[in-house]
Amino acid sequence: MGKPINPGTDNQPAGKYKEVGPRGGSVKNPRIVNIDPGDRLPPTQEPGHKWQKK
Repeated sequence: MGKPINPGTDNQPAGKYKEVGPRGGSVKNPRIVNIDPGDRLPPTQEPGHKWQKK
């Protein structure tokens, strides 16, 4: 897995992204989103959380 990506970042590769903690650790009840090419990553449930490609 790659480095965690901030919410709102655009032009990421299409696919599934999982919500993770600030340093890439697991969080309770993480959101999993599917984005298309050119989409922007959505907001996370908590400030400081990030996204990581599955």
